[in-house]
Amino acid sequence: MSGLRELSMRIAGALVALALGASAASAADCGPDKLGTSRVVEVGTQGGLGVGLKSYPRTIPLADHEVILTFDDGPAAKTTPQILKALADECVRATFFEIGRNAEGLPQIARREALEGHTVAHHTWSHPQSTLRFMPDEAARADVLKGMVAVEKAAYGEDFSGGEPKDLKDLRLHTPFFRFPGFADTEDLRRWLAANNVGVFGTDLWASDWIKTTPEEELRVVMSRLNRVGKGMLLFHDTHQWTADMVPMLLSELKAKGYRIVHMVPGPGNGPTVPAPKGWFSETERVINALRPRFEKSAAPFGDGPFPVRPAPNE
Repeated sequence: MSGLRELSMRIAGALVALALGASAASAADCGPDKLGTSRVVEVGTQGGLGVGLKSYPRTIPLADHEVILTFDDGPAAKTTPQILKALADECVRATFFEIGRNAEGLPQIARREALEGHTVAHHTWSHPQSTLRFMPDEAARADVLKGMVAVEKAAYGEDFSGGEPKDLKDLRLHTPFFRFPGFADTEDLRRWLAANNVGVFGTDLWASDWIKTTPEEELRVVMSRLNRVGKGMLLFHDTHQWTADMVPMLLSELKAKGYRIVHMVPGPGNGPTVPAPKGWFSETERVINALRPRFEKSAAPFGDGPFPVRPAPNE
């Protein structure tokens, strides 16, 4: 066992060295012609956290024209590397909320995300079609935990040869960030995550890229929503070809319009957060309630895979 521990430590050290080398090379290549990452915000999740204005009345504080980029559902064999290249070309860092079984199937891509300085976070094992809200709590917790273990192995090289944790309290996450599939949380699951110092991340703006579109139309939709409010956390899916084709155009447009990229990483304490503006309401709940009959129908038996959720009418 001590031999395995020593080998694990050597591998972890090698990965850190590779990451530092990659960061140094990247920094050397990042001139004023690149969009770049303007600053890093450390987000603490001690005692739990709920941010993202589509779902929660608090979010990460951003100045005017500051943007956080997040991607869900990967990694994918073709599109995720395309997106990683586009981000690297502009020296931009993002947060990837990974599906555990996808990370397990493509560990080299999950590891690449971490080595290139991106934040790799959690999005369940199977992205159940019924969403976690319409599953028994025990099954939902098991899917969350299994996904976290898979991402810890794939992205961070965590060694569970001595036995995988059977409870979240026994799992020390490199990035204690979680996003609910379809943003369909429950009070019990939020309490469970909070008790284990895991933060829940919604989003401020979505690209609606779960609906097939063209890269040009997706860019138009995203920029119109972003220009309307001037800042925010954006949600994309790195599993769609139209999004992979759109990202280079998005980064160019953000630079042209004077937007700056903020990168989220885990930090101590809790937050920082700021309250929602006056008149806030949960757009997510509005969508989920409209789709409730479809979710409930798909809940037995449980289906796997992202559910094609359409946005609310005004989105």
